[in-house]
Order: sequence, then structure tokens, then C-alpha cells
Amino acid sequence: MAEQEASGLQVLLHTLQSSSDKKSILTILKVLGDLLSVGTDRRIHYMISKGGSEALLQTLVDTARTASPDYDILLPLFRLLAKVGLRDKKIGRKALELEALDVTLILARKNLSHDQNLLHCLWALRVFASSVSMGAMLGINGAMELLFKVITPYTQKRTQTIRAATEVLAVLLKSKSNGRRAVNRGYVTSLLWLHQDWHSRDTANTYVQIRRGLLLCLKHISALRSGREAFLAAQGMEILFSTTQNCLDDKSMEPVISVVLQILRQCYPKSPLPLVTASSAYAFPVPGHIATEPPCDLPEEDFEDDGDDEVDKDSDTEDGKVEDDDLETDVNKLTSKPGLDRPEEELMQYEAMCLELSYSFEELESKPGGDLNSETTQYANHHHILTAASSKQHCYNKDQSSCGQEREDSVRSSLLCMVKTQRSTVHLGSKRKPGVNPYQNVQSNSLGRDSSGSEIPDIQASLKADAWDIDAIFCPRMSASFSNSTRTGEAVEVIDKLLQTHLKCVPFHDPYLYMAKARRTSSVVDFKMVAFPDVWGHCPPSTTQPMLERKCGVQRIRIFEDIRRLIQPSDVINKVVFSLDEPWPLQDNASNCLQFFSKFESGNLRKAIQVREFEYDLLVNVDVNSTQHQQWFYFKVSGMQAAVPYHFNIINCEKPNSQFNYGMQPTLYSVKEALLGRPTWIRTGYEICYYKNHYRQSTAAAGGASGKCYYTLTFAVTFPHNEDVCYLAYHYPYTYTALMTHLDILEKSVNLKEVYFRQDVLCQTLGGNPCPLVTITAMPESNSDEHLEQFRHRPYQVITARVHPGESNASWVMKGTLEFLVSSDPVARLLRENFIFKIIPMLNPDGVINGNHRCSLSGEDLNRQWLSPSAHLQPTIYHAKGLLYHLSSIGRSPVVFCDFHGHSQKKNVFLYGCSIKETLWQAACTVGTSTILEDVNYRTLPKILDKLAPAFTMSSCSFLVEKSRASTARVVVWREMGVSRSYTMESSYCGCNQGPYQGLQFGTRELEEMGAMFCLGLLILELKSASCSHQLLARAATLLSAEEEALDQHLQRCSSSSGSAPSELEDEPACMEEIDYSTDSSSDQEGSLSELDRRIQECASNKDEGEEEEETPGQEGEAIP
Repeated sequence: MAEQEASGLQVLLHTLQSSSDKKSILTILKVLGDLLSVGTDRRIHYMISKGGSEALLQTLVDTARTASPDYDILLPLFRLLAKVGLRDKKIGRKALELEALDVTLILARKNLSHDQNLLHCLWALRVFASSVSMGAMLGINGAMELLFKVITPYTQKRTQTIRAATEVLAVLLKSKSNGRRAVNRGYVTSLLWLHQDWHSRDTANTYVQIRRGLLLCLKHISALRSGREAFLAAQGMEILFSTTQNCLDDKSMEPVISVVLQILRQCYPKSPLPLVTASSAYAFPVPGHIATEPPCDLPEEDFEDDGDDEVDKDSDTEDGKVEDDDLETDVNKLTSKPGLDRPEEELMQYEAMCLELSYSFEELESKPGGDLNSETTQYANHHHILTAASSKQHCYNKDQSSCGQEREDSVRSSLLCMVKTQRSTVHLGSKRKPGVNPYQNVQSNSLGRDSSGSEIPDIQASLKADAWDIDAIFCPRMSASFSNSTRTGEAVEVIDKLLQTHLKCVPFHDPYLYMAKARRTSSVVDFKMVAFPDVWGHCPPSTTQPMLERKCGVQRIRIFEDIRRLIQPSDVINKVVFSLDEPWPLQDNASNCLQFFSKFESGNLRKAIQVREFEYDLLVNVDVNSTQHQQWFYFKVSGMQAAVPYHFNIINCEKPNSQFNYGMQPTLYSVKEALLGRPTWIRTGYEICYYKNHYRQSTAAAGGASGKCYYTLTFAVTFPHNEDVCYLAYHYPYTYTALMTHLDILEKSVNLKEVYFRQDVLCQTLGGNPCPLVTITAMPESNSDEHLEQFRHRPYQVITARVHPGESNASWVMKGTLEFLVSSDPVARLLRENFIFKIIPMLNPDGVINGNHRCSLSGEDLNRQWLSPSAHLQPTIYHAKGLLYHLSSIGRSPVVFCDFHGHSQKKNVFLYGCSIKETLWQAACTVGTSTILEDVNYRTLPKILDKLAPAFTMSSCSFLVEKSRASTARVVVWREMGVSRSYTMESSYCGCNQGPYQGLQFGTRELEEMGAMFCLGLLILELKSASCSHQLLARAATLLSAEEEALDQHLQRCSSSSGSAPSELEDEPACMEEIDYSTDSSSDQEGSLSELDRRIQECASNKDEGEEEEETPGQEGEAIP
């Protein structure tokens, strides 16, 4: 049957080309038209494959070259050509080869006064010009001059033809050569005048599509530097800005406004950032590296070049998926296990970090939690490892014991009742309307009540009465002494008094101990101050905050504000009020502006520029020894007025997309709120959007590569109190000093008879800070051989976090993990009794301390150094890998390795794992996977977490091995140590779009809960394994009975390890979550197949009815979908 249809179509096409009989030709054209007007595009593509385009083009040429061309044939032929040509990527090339290009252009010239014939010629030209090279050819042959004869000032006649002409011209101007020709002939001014004329006279917005066509012409011309220069010289910015201000809220004007916005953004003069250098404001000499001159930004002409090449778009090569190109398809690389990257004898040094394997019970009892002992052997070239015990001086507040116990009783009493199946209503009742400030009901007076209802003393009055130094109080110096010795300095006394009268008990936190630890923390610029929130502590808010509902048009408003600043600069202050690069102080406390500060641990704000009275441009610092990675910010702001919207624009962000466009808010901490008993980081801000701006990095600063774009994060904040001191951050901060304080308090809080908690120093960082290594397990029941044997043969679990400093959410998840593992929760007790946990809670202390987002002090992403780490340049990675090598060498490879991270572009919590078969399958690799043996149990843990944790989702998990991730912890531990369950766990900076937390942003409580749920998942994983002991199963069953069988459905042991491979692969997740992160205000839909088809079909219908009417105003008003 298919062969008959093919032969029938070929007969029609052959007859069409060979026949000279008008009736036969018209009949064939009607049959083809009817055939292609129904069904899908498959019929058209089939006809193209059988030479249909060539047949139509040849018929066109033959008919046009007769002495008197017959338009009864030409018009339906043009309509059919336009319909087919829209789907034929090579239609332009075919038209050129068959001379149809010139023929159509000649016919158009001959029909300037005959609208219907001209309209059909224009449709064909539009299709032919879809190839840029063919468009350039038409430009050479005078097509643009012809079109300007058709495009007239405002008229209500010939509007279909004028619209078609503007669309053809817009397509032609995609060619760079045509664009230059348009500039040289002054078409930019002509197009602006035409747009103004149509805009001012088309008061009913009837001919929006003609105005849009003219704007598209300007848009394509302005893609060239010369076009932008001509546009600016013709006052194009001012003209388009002014013509759109009165119609921004008119829905019918959307096609016009969207293109205007694109032109204005495109023509906004590109400029370097207002910084003295692209390098960091902080410098650190890296051992063995020669310092180079920092790159300086250059004038705009360095940013981009128009180039000379025409990009031909009529290739029929299909684009491959970018993510698939990155997949590792070399089976040898996926399956081979590389050898050691260091001498085997070096691994002996890590025995000192696994003392639980050699200690006798008496030694553990006498030396709980000791550092590396003095008998540790020193090895050459590994000076970062501390080999002598360092005495610990604990400034521990004894009240923390009760605080910690209170939290454990109230929050950690039963993790089993918090699993996903039991949390369907949790927090949902706490949802507020989007954009509501949790502080908005707090009065700005001096009296208040804390969360327990106790009255708080008069803060405001006391501050004024005693004339305290607000900066000294709310950003105290590290030198301030909190010991019981004689104090000097009024500020110290004030801080101490505040601690005594206003401090709210924060579980596992002690301000006195924090200050003591802060003095030992080494920073690049030797920070002298500490941030108040870090000293005072943070309590999670009582309710979970919903994602911010995006206000319609907020990005458009902000872009127009940027344009207004350029063309109407009269009210722009442009005053630098804070800068790390300029002499201090820049700020006058008496001036009418906010005061900024960021020189404290984890702080990041490089420069603040007051734009208007209540608007500030902010620039964050790049990572030390780097020229990139601008995302993390954390700074102090003071001197504000209450109930006044302040706008902040962070103008040098570098990621092309952000969850700030999809409900995420920055975080705020109010000192006055903390003193009123609410020491809480909250999500804040409204009118939030994230978009590409006009700043560019020069090619010189980019090392010769094309200068990168920058993006603006803009948000408004209304502060809760007058003259408050507030802190703003990208996410909930968690400093290195907070970690060290937390670990000491945890160590003091554990029951030494039950919990083996040991702090070691993995190594010293480049900046001279100790990188902690924590070991947690249960103490043996006794020192009998049987109990010691069980103690020493417990399997290992290895967890790491915070290799990327800006991912503070990973530290909050880790905090939840640590606190749960040492808690009295029965699940935690079972985990301790059956596993030894090796935890490196912060792999990049230096980056965290110095406010980096991605890198260490060497300017390197440490999670890309696991293949061949250097003991001198990447000591924490070198020794973390060495510890894993050591465990592997003694047959104690971890059951699970997991590296905690944060994710800025996706929601929820999810895992990345490693699978050979899934990687080859996704890449459509021809290598047969049937011969590859792979344990599919790598999917079991994420499936468990999907059932347990409210924030976790299996659908975002991926188990693909990418080439670009070959040097990450996940892939290296999987390949080199043979750990099949090697994961990266990603937590969103934003929140959840599924499950019980759907529509909510993550708070620290939810992140800590995820850390505890991960531990519960490890227990369920063990219970599902074939090697699980009967004793553990029995104890778990008893525990579940006590908890009313909350997890009974998760403990059904499989007949095999975890089922067969096919069943494991049934829920194969998508490679990437599909989220629209368009940085433009709207997509550039310059016309669609369905729209042109509709117009052609309407014309054909009118022709069939013998009617040829001028288009009425109502017809033109319909927008292109």
C-alpha cells in the first residue's frame, strides 16, 4: 500500500513538472493542497523526501518564464511552496539552484501595485530567506530596497502586504552583511521613524504585528556593533523607552513590549564592572605559584566583535543533547580500577585516624575524644598532618547540657514519627501569603516578648541611654574577653550584659565558646570582628516560610529601571559607600545612607554604591586567587529606617539562572529581634528577580576568551526596626568557627559510657586551620574479646560536606546528621552499635572562613581535584582520599560514601550516584551492556530516602557518570575504592516542589531533619541487605512495634539483595530536571508555522470564494501565538 501511495505521489509530481495544460496543473495543485492541509506534518516531510520541493520550484520557474505568467497557477503554487518550504530546511538552497530565487524577486518587483500577487511573492521570499546565506544573496540582489518601497507610513490599506514585507525584512536582517548594508544606508533611522509613526497613529492597537515586525528589524540590526552605534546615535533608546511607558499594562501590546525590551537590553552600552580589578580583593600567596598582575578591564570595544561569517541555518544535522555528549562511554574508564596515586607505605599514617581499630576498652575510657597522639609517625612532605596532641581548652557553658537535652527530648525523641508517610500535614497550616514578612507584626517599639511569653526589657531605650557603640556591640571584636578575668572596654561589658539579660538558649551553641574559637580561626586578612548572628546563635522559626510568588512583570520593571538610569541620570547619586578596595572609612555615619560591613568570617561584600536614596548596587567578592565564582554574599547593614522599601541590586552574579526566579528568597537576621528573644535567620525580600545585565568581563580579564556576562539579583527589603543592625545572606550562614564550637559542645554532651565520639585533625589547611575528622560509634559493652571484636569489625560509613564554601545548606544537613548520631534516639543507638561513622564535616575550611563560594585559597574547585590531589595545594582532599585508601587497603571500604552539597538550580533533595549501565544506556552506546556485571543496589538508598524524607525526591536523582565529573569525590571513590554506593547528596537552596513540603522554602530545621533522615536511611539500607544480622533485625522489629509500626513497609526484606536489575531500572529518572530558566524577558517568536499556515489558508479560502477583500482592522489585531 505504501508503495502505491509513493508511486501515486511521484506520478503527480512528475506530471506537475512536465504538463503545460493549465487545467491539469491546477487540478494537481488542488490535490496536493488538500492532501497536505489535513493530518500531520509527516505528509509534508514525506513529500519533501520524494522531491516535492524541487517539483514545485521547477513549476514556478517554468510558469513565471512564459510570455504572460498565469497568476491563476502562480498564486496557489506560491501558497503550496510557502507551506512546504517552512518544513524544508534546504528550501533556500534548492530555490537558488533552480533559479526560483531570482524569479520570485522579479515577480515581486513587477507586482508592486498588485497587492494580492505581491503578498504571495513575499510569502515565498520569507521562506527562501530562512537560510541566512540565501537572505544575504537576496540582499545583494536588492531585496531590502524593494521592501522599503512596500513598507509605508501608517495607513489602513494594504496592511496584509505591509505586514508580510516587515516580516521578510526582519528575516533578511538576520544576515550580518544585510545588517551592515542597512546601517550604511541609514535604514536604522528610517525604521525608528516608521515605528514612531505607526505607534502614534495606531491608537486602537489594530496593527500591532506591523509594529512588531519593524521592531524585529531593529533588533536584528542591533545585533551588530555598528547597528547598536547607529541605534544609539539616532536616540533609539530614548524613543523606544518613551513610546512604551504608557502601554506597559496593556496585554494587547505584549508582542511589541517584549521586543522593545530585548532591543533596549541589547543596545545598552556594555561596560566593565565598577571594580579596579577582576581579581579578588583578598590575596593569598599559594606555595609554588608565581604571583601575576591582576587583569584589568578594558573599554567596551574589547568586549565583542561582529565577525564576518554568515551562519547558515539550513543544515539538516540534528542537534545532539549536550548532556549526552558529556557522558563517559569508554567502558575501560568506567570499569577499570586505577592504582594508588601515592606510595603504599604512606597509608600507614592514617592508622592514627582509626584508633578505634586498635584501642583496648581501658584506653578508650581513659582518653575519650583525644587528638592524634604523640606517637604518630611523621612522614616527609606531609606537613599538613598534625602529629602531636594539642591540648583542648573548653570554654563550655554548662547550661548547654540542659539546652541540648531539652532539644533532644522535644525534637529528637522519635525520628520514626517524622517520616514522609507521617508528615502529610506538617507545616501546611503555617503557610502565609507570599511576600509576608515574618517580622511585620512586630512593633518597632522597645518592649516585646520572647517566644515563651516573657517580657523583654526596653532595648531601644537602654541603647540610647547608655550611648553604646552599636557597631562594637552588634559586630564585636574577637579581642573581647569573655573570661572571668578583669575586663577592659565598655563594649565588652555591654556585650556581657546583653548575654546575661537577653540571651536565648540556643541548643548546642555557646557564645563564650564561639568567641574563644573565633580567635583561633586564621583568615587571609586577619578578621578582627565577628558577626553578631554567629556569636548569638540561631533558632529556627516556628513556621516554615512559603516560596515567594513571583510578581508578574517584576523583571520587566527592573530592566526599564536600568534603562531609565542610563537615559535619565539626574536623580542617580552613584556614591560609593563601602569598598574593600578603597581606604576605610568611606562612610559618614551622619549621612543619609546605609552602612555596610563584611570583614568578618564568611562575610562577602566587596563594594556598595548608593544609586538613589533607598537603592544600592552591590558587588560581591570573587573567590580568593580567582576571577570568578560570585554567588555567596553575607554582610551587615545598619542605619535603616523601618517600613521603608530598600532595593538591593547585586550586579556581578555569574550563574545564568537561579532559583531566585522561582520562589527563593535571601535570608535576614535582625539584631533587635534577637535581643527581643527571636534570634532567627528568616527568608525575606520581595520584587525578586534574576536577569542578565549590561556588565561584561573583558576578553583580557577572561584570559583571551570571550568576555562573560554578568547577572543581577535584585530584591527589596523592608526592615522591621529603625536604626537596627541586620545581616543579609544568600543562605543561612554556617561558619567554620560555628562548626568547631558545635563539635566541642557535642563532645561534652555525649554520654561517654554509650557514645564513642572522637575528634581528630585530618590535616592543616593552606590557611593554617585544622580540618576536623569526627569518629562516632557506640562504646563496646565491655572489654571482653567478644565485645571488642564486634566493636572493631563494625562496617564504616563515610560522610563529607562543605567542599564548596557557598553551600552552607550542606553544613546544616551535616549538623542534623551529627546531632542525631550522638542523640539518645533508638535509631541512632542502633546505628552506633552497628557502624563506625567517619565524618569530615568541612572539607574546605579556608574557603568558608574567607567568604569564597566555590574554591579554596589556591583558587581551585576542590571537588575537581580528587583524581590527583596535591598534599601541598589540596591537603584536605589529599588526606581525605588517603584515609579512604587506607580503609580500602585493610578491607574496610565504607558501605556508603556520601558528600553533602547544595544546589542552586533545582528544588528538593536528591542524590547523584554512579552506574555503568545507566550511563551507557543514556548515551545510546553501541557497546553491549549484557556482559557488564553491575550491582544495582546503588538505587536502594535513594529509593528508601524517597519513602522516608519529606524533602527527598527520587525523580531528580541521577546515576550517570559524566566526563566533566571524573575528578569529583563521588566518581573517584566509586572507581578507585570500589564503593558502589558512592553519592553526592544535593540540597536545594530554595525548597520543595513535591511531597509534604511542596511550595515551602527550606529552613534550617528542614535541612537538619534531612541529615537525620539520611542516617535513618542507612539503617533501613542495612536491614534490607542480605548480610543483616538476625539480632539487628529483631531489635529493629521491637523498635518498630514500640513506634506503632511507622516504618513497617520499609522493612520487608527482599528475597534477593534488592531485586532483579530490570525492576530496579523501571523508574529510570530523567537526566536533568526540566526547568525554564530563560534570562530574556520573553521568547523571540518571530512567527510560527501555524500562524503563516493560517494566513495562507485564509487567503486560499477567499480565493476559492472569489472574494479578494482588503484586510479589515479587526483581522490585523490578532497576535502571533
